Amino acid sequence: MAEGAAGREVPVPPDAAGGEEDARVGPDTASGDGLAVGAAGQTRDRRGGVALPGAAGAPADGEGSLLEAVRATPRRSSIIKDPANQKCGGRKKTVSFSSMPSEKKISSASDCISFMQAGCELKKVRPNSRIYNRFFTLDTDLQALRWEPSKKDFEKAKLDIAAIKEIRLGKNTETFRNNGLADQICEDCAFSILHGENYESLDLVANSADVANIWVSGLRYLVSRSKQPLDFMEDNQNTPRFMWLKTVFEAADIDGNGIMLEDTSVELIKQLNPTLKESKIRLKFKEIQKSKEKLTTRVTEEEFCEAFCELCTRPEVYFLLVQISKNKEYLDANDLRLFLEAEQGVTHITEDMCLDIIRRYELSEEGRQKGFLAIDGFTQYLLSPECDIFDPEQKKVAQDMTQPLSHYYINASHNTYLIEDQFRGPADINGYVRALKMGCRSIELDVSDGPDNEPIICNRNNVTTHLSFRSVIEVVNKFAFVASEYPLIICLGNHCSLPQQKVMVQHMKKIFGNKLYTEAPLPSESYLPSPETLKRKIIVKGKKLPSDSDILEGEVTDEDEEAEMSRRMSVDHNEEQKQIWLCRELSDLVSICKSVQYRDFELSMKSQNYWEICSFSETEASRIANEYPEDFVNYNKKFLSRVYPSAMRIDSSNLNPQDFWNCGCQIVAMNFQTPGPMMDLNTGWFLQNGGCGYVLRPSIMRDEVSYFSANTKGIVPGVSPLALHIKIISGQNFPKPKGACAKGDVIDPYVCIEIHGIPADCSEQRTKTVQQNSDNPIFDETFEFQVTLPELAMIRFVVLDDDYIGDEFIGQYTIPFECLQPGYRHVPLRSFVSDIMEHVTLFVHIAITNRSGGGKAQKRSLSVRMGKKVREYTMLRNIGLKTIDDIFKLAVHPLREAIDMRENMQNAIVSVKELCGLPPTASLKQCLLTLSSRLISSDNTPSVSLVMKENFPYLEPLGMIPDVQKKMLAAYDLMIQENRFLIEMADTVHEKILQCQKAGMEFHEELHNLGAKEGLKGRKLNKATESFAWNITVLKGQGDLLKNAKNEAIENMKQIQLACLSCGLSKAPSSSADAKSKRSLEAIEEKESGPRGSVEECQE
Repeated sequence: MAEGAAGREVPVPPDAAGGEEDARVGPDTASGDGLAVGAAGQTRDRRGGVALPGAAGAPADGEGSLLEAVRATPRRSSIIKDPANQKCGGRKKTVSFSSMPSEKKISSASDCISFMQAGCELKKVRPNSRIYNRFFTLDTDLQALRWEPSKKDFEKAKLDIAAIKEIRLGKNTETFRNNGLADQICEDCAFSILHGENYESLDLVANSADVANIWVSGLRYLVSRSKQPLDFMEDNQNTPRFMWLKTVFEAADIDGNGIMLEDTSVELIKQLNPTLKESKIRLKFKEIQKSKEKLTTRVTEEEFCEAFCELCTRPEVYFLLVQISKNKEYLDANDLRLFLEAEQGVTHITEDMCLDIIRRYELSEEGRQKGFLAIDGFTQYLLSPECDIFDPEQKKVAQDMTQPLSHYYINASHNTYLIEDQFRGPADINGYVRALKMGCRSIELDVSDGPDNEPIICNRNNVTTHLSFRSVIEVVNKFAFVASEYPLIICLGNHCSLPQQKVMVQHMKKIFGNKLYTEAPLPSESYLPSPETLKRKIIVKGKKLPSDSDILEGEVTDEDEEAEMSRRMSVDHNEEQKQIWLCRELSDLVSICKSVQYRDFELSMKSQNYWEICSFSETEASRIANEYPEDFVNYNKKFLSRVYPSAMRIDSSNLNPQDFWNCGCQIVAMNFQTPGPMMDLNTGWFLQNGGCGYVLRPSIMRDEVSYFSANTKGIVPGVSPLALHIKIISGQNFPKPKGACAKGDVIDPYVCIEIHGIPADCSEQRTKTVQQNSDNPIFDETFEFQVTLPELAMIRFVVLDDDYIGDEFIGQYTIPFECLQPGYRHVPLRSFVSDIMEHVTLFVHIAITNRSGGGKAQKRSLSVRMGKKVREYTMLRNIGLKTIDDIFKLAVHPLREAIDMRENMQNAIVSVKELCGLPPTASLKQCLLTLSSRLISSDNTPSVSLVMKENFPYLEPLGMIPDVQKKMLAAYDLMIQENRFLIEMADTVHEKILQCQKAGMEFHEELHNLGAKEGLKGRKLNKATESFAWNITVLKGQGDLLKNAKNEAIENMKQIQLACLSCGLSKAPSSSADAKSKRSLEAIEEKESGPRGSVEECQE
């Protein structure tokens, strides 16, 4: 038994722990990734070689200085890398599987057991905020776990394997949650062993996530096999994998001698795993033969199998397989179904679908016939497009395309004709081909007079190379709708004489034909047509002659960007704009994108027509965005804005498009010829919605009455923040940086995760560096980000070389937040020029918690509190008009009720997860699986039974149950009650919020008149209008959140009931009981569904 396993211990002196380090350690040594003690006694930061206060022999209770040192650690903040941290004296350390003490990859349960029997040092965590170094080993008879040094007797400083109830990975026990240093302990290095009838915990921290995984996998294997003979080490050669490898070897062994040439073996392994380098395979054969003291160019069957397993087993995938297969070394259809439902967020999965996956990915014939997926097939499945990080629903047009054109972001190119810099670069037709193939929906044509009365397109800084206007529009016509069938906008820079303008018109009419959109805008309309209405239409943006005049030609202000820049840089800022002549024929081709000059927002909102578009230089747009962020957003609800890069960017570098997307600017023109981080953002952003070049803006930026500031660094009214959990597990086949100089093939990779969006969401974190490993570096680090406005957020994964010469960039991938798929995913890395690199991936785990609404069926809607703190309520603002303020006061109580119901439901779910020892990212399905394992005895007899009370799934005890189970059932009951209360009360509270919103909206049109009567004017009147929009936004947002929370609660009840049935917690698991349960699920939906008022109705 586990005598004294959780008993009190006294910290031992340093010499008792081996003489090199204190028995009680600080948070960073516990995490395996922070402070290292140098030979001279100085404590060095492993991130950048920065000397920190403290010495090797410092007193153990200097907790404050340790925490202070950690806070002083420098962190990267740039989009690529902080130059200050480059080439630091100290090297970043890690433990990778290639440098494990065993010098061997973990590829089977026997490898884990061997490692545990050899033993290693672990940190033992106590509830009193103390951490002890202990050396843990597994007995040779596999019956007990022991540790030393200890004040206890040798027979008491142990834990019997038979007493172990559960092994948890991560900081998921009360000891970890209540330990003062727990925040400084790496989540992926921590694990707990629960033992005894009262589920006491032995809480441990390994020096790396790799070591923690070995102990967890090995212990789980031992516990699951505790009632069977432990002969797996002898039977290792009879596993399904080895049987398959033997058949592969025998098929290639033509002579049937059980031996083949090394060249043949190398080629055979390369066929099975094309990503392996030949040199690495040959080196492995030499290592194996050297260990057997033989030197030959021939390979036996046993050596072939051993080499393949060591080379082709990814340890992180093996640990995952063992975890989800309940400690088998293969998955059956049921294991795979639970994995897809609980981890990958896939819904409506059936056994037949799982068997189909097995048949398609399992490599052995036996596995396909018997329906099991071994490690190699599982690895292939995880690498397949089915497990891609990008949501397949977003690979096709998935957004509403019937909104006005001004409600979309539009993929736009600047100086499309260039393939080099804008100062000396020649014009090239391929610039148009490339941009259009990439889904670009706004291109630029700078047209000048050419020879022989034929207009040309050229870079006016380099007139030696030019393109004929006719050839360009022929190419545009050919490729206009290859990547997208939605409208293409041609931004026409007209520098032609009147005769050549007429030639331009003739060419466009003849080549584009009826694709040209020339219908006159209707004054009776208020908004532009939709992309759906304008499908396969080409829209010309340019200057236009007055429509109320019959003149055939006339002067208009120059639309030239260079002229604008020269005017702004001139001494006389009031210099009149240059005028150019425009013919009526060209003017008539411009319909809904008439170029006009921006003056100010007040004038624009009063007099600008919806079909008129303003262009802003990067400098001007930045100034406006900083000074008038709310006005810019409101302006862009109705009008199109185009932002182009500063003319000072002579190298054709790119602006940050996110800065202007945050303000609602639709057309942010990018230099497609210039790769880099900014172009990565643009390319990644427009991957969504089928790559059609149009992305619908968030509703808070489209609704006529709504409040949003692009510069917000706090909450967004009516939006519930989400927590994004990203675990960077490993990398695969990283290439050497393209521009690296005189450096071998060895790299020291690390990963940066960048979040781009509104200022409140922008952040960046990085992993540790893995030294000298490009094939399969193991990172095993988890990061959490708060995302305030998910619809505007993007995630950029960047892999860099920490020991570089000349170039550090390895690869990147940028993805919109809304396109993330949860679960275990491979990220296909792209090169510097955004090409996909074959077989180069990152293996990650993604979870999104506290998600209420806006998700899709296959995306889990998880609930978790962002932190244990005082509940915050989104406050309504005082407008200063009593009549309207009195209406909004009526909404204060319903808003608090709505927030309380959502928060109480979320907190109740989190409590159940904590008691189950699961992280907040776990699904309810996983909760019920864990719960059932404690509520069902060894003879498969449940101690509780599922009882449907008024169609809600309650669990009732079948007789006396232990206190531990009582505590869990109490938390379960509270979770059901909170979900039930929300389901039953949501519509009533929602109706109150809706009525207040409708009543408020009735004053929208008269707001200015009411303000004037009350004496409000100028800034005070603008403030009242802004507060009114804020309140309407809060009411609409909270109403939507409550509706979505109700849908989530209904889905929770479904998940719980189905999980209870599948886990054997039903009293009568018969077909009639199943039918009754299905009727209960339908009853919940039927009871709570019906015609409801829509929040959107208020703004119609």
